[in-house]
Amino acid sequence: MTFPTENHLYTPLEPKQLRQYIDSESIFLSHRRARQAASEVKGSMRWRPQNGAEYLIRQTVGNAQKSLGPRSEKTESIFAKFTARKNETTRRLASISTALEDQQRMNKALRVGRVPEIVVKILSALERQSLADNFLTIGTHSLYAYETACGVRVTADAVATGDIDLLFDSRKRLSFVAKIKETDNSFIAALRKADPTFRVLEDQKQTAENDDGFQIDVVRRSTVEGDPHPLRMSDDEEDLWAVQIDTGNKILGAERFSQMVVSPTGHMAMMHTMHPMTFVAIKRELTRSDWRDPKKRVKDGVQADLVEHLVQTHMPHYKRVPGGVDEVPPDERHRG
Repeated sequence: MTFPTENHLYTPLEPKQLRQYIDSESIFLSHRRARQAASEVKGSMRWRPQNGAEYLIRQTVGNAQKSLGPRSEKTESIFAKFTARKNETTRRLASISTALEDQQRMNKALRVGRVPEIVVKILSALERQSLADNFLTIGTHSLYAYETACGVRVTADAVATGDIDLLFDSRKRLSFVAKIKETDNSFIAALRKADPTFRVLEDQKQTAENDDGFQIDVVRRSTVEGDPHPLRMSDDEEDLWAVQIDTGNKILGAERFSQMVVSPTGHMAMMHTMHPMTFVAIKRELTRSDWRDPKKRVKDGVQADLVEHLVQTHMPHYKRVPGGVDEVPPDERHRG
């Protein structure tokens, strides 16, 4: 097999860019931890007079209320611990948020990132709403995670695309539905936190498009026993529907690959995608698929060669093909 040369398909980042990425990643991960800690003490606690006694009430951000019992040593201890933890996590999150903003400015100044801004906004919106673990970024956008992990920048032609594919993990559907219901929301409403102009296409219910023409396609694995079919992302009649892809089970069964990515403005987000060798196997098969657009088959081959080369030269610990999958059977089709 002939691999692409460094000068042909990718170039390394400058040392100062690599140093800045490492610094910003450290702050980004600390900020994620601080935000998670703060989310665990969302809402409030207060004492409410009732029937001649005081009861400790826990109120969620959605205004749901729950009594934790009358005032006692136990409930006073619960209230004191909650208040102390909330104050500490709020202080910590505010402090690390300031540091994160500094890193964003440095990322922009040193041109550390180039992931499309809308992609980072989408991933960040899913993270803020605790939905990120339910999705994998698949297809061409996966290259941004791989190049970032390797400290290189692949040619723009390899990553050129006007849409992003999000693979919904239907195995986690119950937890996803619970999270959506917590905010009395829909998935399209969640995406509008990234860009309020996103709307579901009338003739492609699996696709959301914004005013700039950028599209989000929601896909799922082929239906297995226990999976609902068809699958709308929420009870909202105007919400997106997830369309089946044959490679969904292969991707979900492989090891997850997660990497912080950066936009040109310096903003950061965590991208969850497929194991790089799973990406290679799927792209290889697409190059041999008669149903695939010939122009896309050429791009599939370029992307497969590129990622395999990056694994060989920069990520040798990923040489093992997950699940023993050396290639994808002919009927396993991924939209790419």
